[in-house]
Amino acid sequence: MRTFVHGAAVWDVACPRGPSRVAGVTMAGFRVGDLDALRMVPHPAVTLLVEFGAGSPVVDYAAGRRERGSVAAGPGLGSGGAVWARGVNLECVQVRLSPVIARAVLGLPPADLDGAVVALGDLWGREAARLRERLAGASSWEDRFALTEALLARRRAAGRAVDPEVAWAWRRIVAGRGLVRVDGLAAELGWSRKRLWSRFRSQIGLPPKRAAKLVRFDHAAHRLAAGQDAAGVAADGGYTDQSHLHRDVVAFTGVTPAAVAGERFLAVDDLAWPGRATPAPDPRR
Repeated sequence: MRTFVHGAAVWDVACPRGPSRVAGVTMAGFRVGDLDALRMVPHPAVTLLVEFGAGSPVVDYAAGRRERGSVAAGPGLGSGGAVWARGVNLECVQVRLSPVIARAVLGLPPADLDGAVVALGDLWGREAARLRERLAGASSWEDRFALTEALLARRRAAGRAVDPEVAWAWRRIVAGRGLVRVDGLAAELGWSRKRLWSRFRSQIGLPPKRAAKLVRFDHAAHRLAAGQDAAGVAADGGYTDQSHLHRDVVAFTGVTPAAVAGERFLAVDDLAWPGRATPAPDPRR
């Protein structure tokens, strides 16, 4: 376990010793004494937060709505800067799921989350409570990661896979860092644009153009957090100019690129998610 310090924030961060055996899954563990108003920056993955400590995380979003405890959220959570997390004496395992496997793991398509934060117990019932109990009783973070991975593997094996064509389109978007044309993807598949839009949105949780925009933003936001200048990030990230980058960043986060560069949500990634990009699994596995 390593310590993350960012201004007044001090967190303990744990990472698995190796990659997950479940393709499309990355995990990290957090122990936070005082989580004070953490802005959730949109990310192109489905997020699961499984808490097991003395405290309970609180997620505030959408005109006063609130969820406590373990939650699930679809890709792009936090768009517009409207979602914040906080809490005291928190311990949790955070999972990032590739949208390609999220439908199988969650038990419903990510589109059904509709941009909301959903209590994990509402999705998994007693299974979520049993996982919390086992995480609390585990003696090490490696044991906690193994317990979480085993549950995810079982649920993925029993769940419904996305269409291979949709998985292929997602992989192309991720590999191209969002710099792809939806018309081109549809043409390569031999599908109409409308068919790709419908299948992709229902199974991934976002329309393909929005997904590409989110992937591109994610790469740009991490480069800003790494200290790169906005002009260079815009030029290398496929934005027409710096103003275009500025508009996208404000739309996704509610703040300017300069403010995003200092977000704790992004700064902790170098410790918690050293590989950062969620692998896109082969749907045949």
